[in-house]
Amino acid sequence: MMNYERHYFSSCWPDITGEEYEHLKDSIHVSGLRDAITLYEGQILDGWNRYRACNDMATPAHFVEFEGTPEEAEQFVEDKHNRRSLTLTQRLTCIGLMRQRPSIGRPKNTEGPSVLTAKDMAKKAGSSVRYAEHVNEAIAKGAPELVESMKSGKVGAEKAAAISKLPQAEQAAAIDKPLPKPAPKPEPEHDDGMLTEAELIAEMQETQAENKQLQERVTLMSSDDKAAEIDKLLTRINGLEGRINQLMMQVKSSADGEKYHAAVIHKLRKLLGVEGHKEIIAAVTALVADRRLAA
Repeated sequence: MMNYERHYFSSCWPDITGEEYEHLKDSIHVSGLRDAITLYEGQILDGWNRYRACNDMATPAHFVEFEGTPEEAEQFVEDKHNRRSLTLTQRLTCIGLMRQRPSIGRPKNTEGPSVLTAKDMAKKAGSSVRYAEHVNEAIAKGAPELVESMKSGKVGAEKAAAISKLPQAEQAAAIDKPLPKPAPKPEPEHDDGMLTEAELIAEMQETQAENKQLQERVTLMSSDDKAAEIDKLLTRINGLEGRINQLMMQVKSSADGEKYHAAVIHKLRKLLGVEGHKEIIAAVTALVADRRLAA
């Protein structure tokens, strides 16, 4: 069998490994190669894992040629991989790498914008913009080892973004280490330990995006014989929907709580005859001292 190299677009996505790869080889051994391997610009555009399996087992493979523009080839690969069970970080990383900046490399004869915005990536992957920003930052500043760990699913978006702030020479060693805890932020005087309304809304948006992505995957997988994995996804979806409802209640409670706190502070200022929030503590302290003296 003729040896082919892997096309850049294909290389942006992680290899199938472990038990999943063994199942692929078993399937090819029993039934042969069902789906042809797609070539583009003399390289493998789609079917790299099937090509590997055929080589491992010395099984003949058959090929078809993709005809289209580089942009169409890019979309073709992305659509093919949408059915794979990948984390949100993996999917965003792969999409980002498909439209990579020149410093990491572009496929031959490819034109068009070199970087997708976080908003574009979020729309493609079904994530929040903030989550996509973490991935974009890590891709732009990350060492090759860090980017590969994101692509393989070893490191999540937030940790990757934090590691990417380190010098590149130190990033590989940081992948397997827990991130140092950030210095605690001073708590506002009215903090009751709950997330702010903005934080609750951000988490709810991310949860809704993950829920949407999982539902789309279930729809795509329904035609395949993957009942066990579909059950797992449905269980996760039910959990996400419960979390979304919980967050919506917390957002409402947070908004009501802020109104209550504002009303209490207003009354205190009026009773104590002060103008600013900081003057309330001083006025209360003086009042307590006066009462102690009177006692």
